[in-house]
Amino acid sequence: MPLSLRRALLGRPIATAHAAQQRLPKWIALPVFASDAISSTAYATEEILIALLLAGTAALSASLPIAAAIVLLLAIVTFSYQQTTLAYPGGGGAYVVARENLGFGPATVAGAALLIGYVVTVSVGVAAGVHAITSAFAALRPYSVQIGVLFIALLALANLRGLREAGLLFALPSYAFMLAMFLTIAVGVARLAMGSISPVGYPADVRSETVSVTGLLWAFYLLRAYASGCTALTGIESIANGAPAFRPPEGINAAKTMAMMAGILVVIFVGITYLAHALQVIPDVGGVEQGGGETVLSKIAELVWGGKRGFYYFVQATTMLILVLAANTSFAGFPRLAAILARDRFLPRQFANVGDRLVYNNGIIALAFLSAVLLVLFQGSVHGMLPFYAVGVFLSFTISQAGMVVRWRRIRTPGWRRNAVINGVGTFTTFVVMVILAITRFMPPDSNVLFVLPFAIPGVGETIRSGAWLVVVAILVIEWLFGRIRGHYMAVAAQLTLIGYRPEPPKKNTVIVLVPGVNRGIYPAIQYAKSLGQDTRALHIEIDPEATPRLRDEWEEWGEGIPLLILESPYRSLVEPLFRYLDEVQVERDHVVTIIIPEFVPLKWWHKLLHNQSGLLLKVALYFRKDVIVTNVQYQLRE
Repeated sequence: MPLSLRRALLGRPIATAHAAQQRLPKWIALPVFASDAISSTAYATEEILIALLLAGTAALSASLPIAAAIVLLLAIVTFSYQQTTLAYPGGGGAYVVARENLGFGPATVAGAALLIGYVVTVSVGVAAGVHAITSAFAALRPYSVQIGVLFIALLALANLRGLREAGLLFALPSYAFMLAMFLTIAVGVARLAMGSISPVGYPADVRSETVSVTGLLWAFYLLRAYASGCTALTGIESIANGAPAFRPPEGINAAKTMAMMAGILVVIFVGITYLAHALQVIPDVGGVEQGGGETVLSKIAELVWGGKRGFYYFVQATTMLILVLAANTSFAGFPRLAAILARDRFLPRQFANVGDRLVYNNGIIALAFLSAVLLVLFQGSVHGMLPFYAVGVFLSFTISQAGMVVRWRRIRTPGWRRNAVINGVGTFTTFVVMVILAITRFMPPDSNVLFVLPFAIPGVGETIRSGAWLVVVAILVIEWLFGRIRGHYMAVAAQLTLIGYRPEPPKKNTVIVLVPGVNRGIYPAIQYAKSLGQDTRALHIEIDPEATPRLRDEWEEWGEGIPLLILESPYRSLVEPLFRYLDEVQVERDHVVTIIIPEFVPLKWWHKLLHNQSGLLLKVALYFRKDVIVTNVQYQLRE
């Protein structure tokens, strides 16, 4: 990318000394790190209703008790994660907690689950945001995937400009969504109390599908709805992971922001669930599953504000923005976690490199690519992608809280028992929810057997389509990759260590200048070759025998006394004759061969396309040749 274009898109570099100025105050950190959790209220209620609707409209009355149970779980998880944030203000969340207290095994499992969660957060947030717009403007529905990919690209670009700039950019839409939700809930409750708005009633075709469920099957539907509603908790760990981005004191400010986030989330989630229940709003199940249809929130806003006009469009616009910008939470968390994993040698070291805008560029680009791929694969279906949250998020919750219990028992600081109990309760509750999620996501609702593997029950096709099994496979694959990457880095470190190393005596050096032709462009290479040592040779691979006599004559005049050897190449290959000659040279004695390749550099990039790339071909061919050093000597063209 040309430097001028790079500066226009990403801005001027920021010096490392100014890193502290990029820290976030709480009012900016809230939309940056909490927008994921807050935005999930836009679809959490809908997911509960979709699950309950399988048992008929009579089951929809359970939505409020389920919401209450989720709020209780939210309080437990928030309180537990506040302890984590205060104990580990350096960030890293579940991975760092597990690494320090449980070892690398559980830590990498948590890290893999978190990485998957971040990718899914971007895809789901963007898809849900696009869905909010297509609910208002149905003509855009055929272009949902393309719009989503465009939003992901814009988010990546904004984050490549720096965390603080992204936070300032996203703060207003986040607070606008909160205002829209608070007003919609307040006006909706007031109108219900005054009797100026009435329930719409359940459609006859839906009401006629009501089924009679009892016993284990009824419990299964409730658990499935509870598991679906737990998507409201996704994103809670983002503040703990991103604590280093806060202004000092990082841990305290992060814990306060987490409390604010939980309060806002409870009000919006409970309010939307209550209005959906009171107004008898149900989702368009078929449309939602295919990434289309009208959302529950859109229907509520239409009823509360008297139709699709005025403030309704403000609600839909802010919903779209918060859902798209919720992905920004992942753009703040994924690169930081990837950098920590890279420092521990579980990911390529490039992920730990900080760009000139003080952000982890490689992590941002990788997240954008992976989330766009997931969005395309699922054709923008929020319902289809949500099962990916199932095991991963609560697996990382459980590992993190278990690690904190071990920590309190180890350090035994004042109040350690109280803190251990808090995190112990968090461990138990998140583990129970994880089991519920696993059971309900791995089992199709029409099965009569509750505790069985997905391949052993009826309806296996639906189970596979649910996507939950892919999370397990993905975690296992990422774990394998972690092991391979770390194994490579450890092997490299063992080979590069100076412990017990005795340097070998210097080897003799034979310098070979490759001569494609005699012209001004090779003269810097000749001068450089003569400066390296006594044994200097010139080598020409003969592709055109008719041009050889002229080349010999020119070399006699301009070759600076360096002996010229001409290798015949009847099959016009550059590599094979060169390799045969190197075999002969390296057999003569144990020494290093330096090959100098003259190369002229055109002024414009497209000029390079007009010339052959034989130098590049030779460099690639010689890359793995032992005791061979390849050097390019450039000659810059002026026109």
